[in-house]
Amino acid sequence: MGAAPSPPPPHHHHHLRPAFSPNPRPTRHCSLSVRSAPTCFASNAVAGGTSIDWTQKDRFSFPNVSTDALQEESFWENLDADLQYWTRPLRPVQWYPGHIAKTEKELRNQLKLMDVVIEVRDARIPLATSHPKMDLWLGNRKKILVLNREDMISTDDRNAWATFFAKQGVQVVFANGQLGMGTMKLGRLAKALASGVNVKRRAKGLLPRPVRAGIVGYPNVGKSSLINRLLKRRMCPAAPRPGVTRELKWVRFGRDLELLDSPGILPMRISDQTAAIKLAICDDIGERSYDVADVGAILVQILSRLPTVGSDALYKRYKIDADGYCGKIFIDKLALQLFNGDSSQAAFRILSDYRKGKFGWIALERPPI
Repeated sequence: MGAAPSPPPPHHHHHLRPAFSPNPRPTRHCSLSVRSAPTCFASNAVAGGTSIDWTQKDRFSFPNVSTDALQEESFWENLDADLQYWTRPLRPVQWYPGHIAKTEKELRNQLKLMDVVIEVRDARIPLATSHPKMDLWLGNRKKILVLNREDMISTDDRNAWATFFAKQGVQVVFANGQLGMGTMKLGRLAKALASGVNVKRRAKGLLPRPVRAGIVGYPNVGKSSLINRLLKRRMCPAAPRPGVTRELKWVRFGRDLELLDSPGILPMRISDQTAAIKLAICDDIGERSYDVADVGAILVQILSRLPTVGSDALYKRYKIDADGYCGKIFIDKLALQLFNGDSSQAAFRILSDYRKGKFGWIALERPPI
């Protein structure tokens, strides 16, 4: 018998850029640790350690999935793997204000009284703004998922998430709490889902009561703004920063719907630091929980890779070359150019520009196939 054929050489993600990526050069990464000087280096391994490369994907069958869809999923998988790699040396993002612990206990008690639960997430990061214990708390209660800030994502992003949740059988409403888009549909859907409550009450000879709907979600995803738009008046304090709502509050919507507004609920410890960085980028977590220069540098590296933005858009806006996608160097150059060397101010400028849509309205997550 002849010798066994030698195994194929290993494949690395930094050689396997998706076909539609505008940046054909090898991916370069930055050391973003606040404890050391910025250093750029090329990655030599798959950051996540689990995703499969294109040669391996060819060996599997993906029924009814187009090549373009597989390429796009590979791009987002690789981006998340890069995020894991970039966040390893950073100080962990943790933010758990004292009122959240008290509110979490109260909310779990109030959930027992609810007929339907409205979970609000940020449409830019629907997975990162999903509380890991939410389904456990809800049990068999009916749930409506609201993806708020739909005006901050593209039509392609919206369609991808709509398809994803429809396949899961999840009732999803896209909304813009600031302008009121989607709020009337949300009110109708909540009452329709809980209509069986009063059917049972009448069967027992009891008078009908308003449907009780609780609005829950992470800080600053727009829960209070949605309620204010539903009620067409300002009943709940709302502001574009995390932690404004501090206590549970029931409000009446017409004669047949009561809404419970709750403070943002975060896990006591955020174990997924890639999700935490996305929360910071989207301003869904308190500024004191993270180093703004680090988060701004990671945003630069994300934007430089996104097909709809790329390093050309960064150069066009700031007149600074992305330098092999090293975000830390980019931030330092912008600091010298505009802010007398203050890297925090430079990073905050880029974060603000993203949050205001200066690079276009784009999500930072796409659903898995």
